[in-house]
Amino acid sequence: MIEFVGGNSIQLLKSGSEYFPALLEAIENATSEIYIQSYIYEIDAVGICIGNALKQASQRGVLVNIMLDGFGSQNLPVFYMQQLELAGVQLILYRPKISPWTFKKTRLRRLHHKIVVVDKRLAFVGGINIIDDNNVPHNTPPRIDYAVRINGPLVGTIVASTYKLWRHIAWFYIGKNVRIPKVIEKLSTPALKTNIKAALVIRDNIMHRRDIEEAYLSAINNATIEIIIANAYFVPGKKFRKALETAAERGVTVKLLLQGRKEYLLLLATNTFYTELLSKGIEIYEYRKSFMHSKVAVIDHTWATVGSSNIDPFSLLLSREANIVILDVAFSQELRSDILATIQNGAHRISVVEWAHGKMIHRVLSWLAYRVVRILLELIGYSNE
Repeated sequence: MIEFVGGNSIQLLKSGSEYFPALLEAIENATSEIYIQSYIYEIDAVGICIGNALKQASQRGVLVNIMLDGFGSQNLPVFYMQQLELAGVQLILYRPKISPWTFKKTRLRRLHHKIVVVDKRLAFVGGINIIDDNNVPHNTPPRIDYAVRINGPLVGTIVASTYKLWRHIAWFYIGKNVRIPKVIEKLSTPALKTNIKAALVIRDNIMHRRDIEEAYLSAINNATIEIIIANAYFVPGKKFRKALETAAERGVTVKLLLQGRKEYLLLLATNTFYTELLSKGIEIYEYRKSFMHSKVAVIDHTWATVGSSNIDPFSLLLSREANIVILDVAFSQELRSDILATIQNGAHRISVVEWAHGKMIHRVLSWLAYRVVRILLELIGYSNE
């Protein structure tokens, strides 16, 4: 059950061009503490800029705490991590063991969060890693993505969740003087006049295994007008596909904006469902202008989500994810307008005829990619998913 909290101010940030200036301002104005959770941290122009700001914050007495995923940030040089630590920044890695020769389910359970909390009063949540929008190896820049800036009572929930994960991982660093934040069940933060209702929805492997998927399914099953989903890695399970198809059959307009540049095996697997989805009247758009990394949705002009979770087995079954679900017409309309503009300016609609008469080799590769994903799931014990 999602617990919505009112009295919030939530600002949509579109890609790094809006996110990083806002993040930099928050870091520069921090007075007590900063917590960062990120899957990827690159020392490109953006990473260096944010890192310098974090070091300066630490040197003026702010407690700076960074948690990075051991796989996603495996290319972060040791010397740079040491520079951060020498400046007083505390940096810990989530599951640093990434040996390719050891095939274990736990190695696939990654920290995919993109969360920043500043002074217990301001939070950022979304899908944007600490990496330049134009740093897109093997793809076309710029990267398209979203985050939100949050003020208000919901920040207390995000602080409690952030502290809890830090305490959990800090146990693996016993003896290394890692700071341990106190236990906070819920931080009291004054409500704001903007009064936007929103909720933090996380996915972990204990108490919240299905929360993000169930939030999507609840909204989809109750939709009466329109469902718009923009998701970079879209390999939904049977239940999710059925929910979308049933919505389309009852007259709901369903639009899917998906990544059109297939640089990963998982993206090829997405195409496996095109025939099924198109036959139900679902509109599929592939964004081909540049690299789309979005993980957002708008349903019935009032429900919206922005976060880190893809709609694929790795996000919905394995990784730690964090989304914000917002109940607000103005916010939903802003996000909806931006997704539709992206469709208009750089996406190609896949028609039933085009897909039916497309290259056979493409469909065969898609089927093979999907089978590989299925085999992988079976090997790690998710054969029924």
